[in-house]
Amino acid sequence: MEISQQLFDFIQSSPSMFHTIQTIRTDLENEGFMYLAEGRSWTLEKGGKYYTTRNHSSIIAFTIGQELDNYHFQMSAAHSDSPTFKVKSVPELSGPNEYLRLDVEGYGGMIDYTWLDRPLSVAGRVLIQKGHAMESKLLYIDKDILLIPSLAIHMNRDINQGYAFNHKTDLCPLFSTGALKKGAFDEMIAKELGVKPSQILAKDLFLVNRQNPVVWGYQDEFISSPKLDDLQCAFVSLQGFIHAHNVHGINVYCCFDNEEVGSNTKQGAMSTFLHDVLTRINSALGKDADAYYQAVSKSFLVSCDNAHAVHPNHGDKSDAVNYAMMNKGPVIKEAANQKYTTDAFSRALFTYLCKEHDIPVQTFANRSDMAGGSTLGNLSNTQVSVHAVDIGLPQLAMHSSYETAGIEDTSYAIDALQAFFNANLMIEEADTVTFDE
Repeated sequence: MEISQQLFDFIQSSPSMFHTIQTIRTDLENEGFMYLAEGRSWTLEKGGKYYTTRNHSSIIAFTIGQELDNYHFQMSAAHSDSPTFKVKSVPELSGPNEYLRLDVEGYGGMIDYTWLDRPLSVAGRVLIQKGHAMESKLLYIDKDILLIPSLAIHMNRDINQGYAFNHKTDLCPLFSTGALKKGAFDEMIAKELGVKPSQILAKDLFLVNRQNPVVWGYQDEFISSPKLDDLQCAFVSLQGFIHAHNVHGINVYCCFDNEEVGSNTKQGAMSTFLHDVLTRINSALGKDADAYYQAVSKSFLVSCDNAHAVHPNHGDKSDAVNYAMMNKGPVIKEAANQKYTTDAFSRALFTYLCKEHDIPVQTFANRSDMAGGSTLGNLSNTQVSVHAVDIGLPQLAMHSSYETAGIEDTSYAIDALQAFFNANLMIEEADTVTFDE
């Protein structure tokens, strides 16, 4: 229960990707990590703990071992964003009559109907003018201020036969029925931030499901919450990273933005962010380019993004034997098309670590006649090519605004990630690995 509450606190403090990174920064600084700005020179010391950010929506933290004669990187990657709706720059739609609605567009592949008839708010960042400068401010309105109403069954008798929602007409949040007038949205933002509406230059704001996370089931078997994909993995990999110690290597924690829209941004997994950080670490430690390439060849990445559990009403949607159940431990994901980066070598390494620490581990693959999704490992490998495994925690209703997972798996995953970061992995190409803990 305690670890679930910690997870819930993490999720509730992370209503947008910008808030996620601020939450992680706070946790890191509480553990003694030092901030390094990308735009300044870096001075690093053996035994030091550091982090840097990009766009305030992605973060990379790292710890440096004391013995680096044969050093390498041991890395994890999760993502800070979740499927939602983004509020457009000119946000208000007037009518019919005195209604005031918001103009939004989809961010990622959300399950549309799960956003209807739920209390909503907005969160993100706002850029404001301050004298002859501008600055970024986080915004989260901690109040139920929006709702996307369903159309009554009397007005759509076929709704239960299936319905294709039109994002332009069906999914505009209701903001007011007359009490607020045009211009009220920016006025609200300005009031929340303590500025004038004229100071607002731009904003990245997203809808937030205001439902609280819960533990449920007669035996407390389940957790349900917004944003389990992928804040659950962001949380467990952070906990495993913070509480580990590796004398002989460099542990690296990554949380990237924009996974839900393809990762092809300056702060996404396909960007140069990870490559830039690793090469700067190498340089700041007095290592040359050849030492960097040697280190990368001996490095390993655990890509952490949630997995599909067998659905209780649709078991036929899962592979007959390569399937995952809730409360049975982390899942190793693989696909022949390499949308998941797992291969036999990386599977064996992660499986060994779990076996050595009595952590249950499962296997997931998509049905051979169904396309699956992709995640971070194969994308980050376009910039930093390392051995990598894709793992996740089994969950139901992925990309719903309110998702479900097993209560036991959070702890299993923390233990697995801590074991990974604690182990000194001595990788020799793709032939052998020795584990020095």
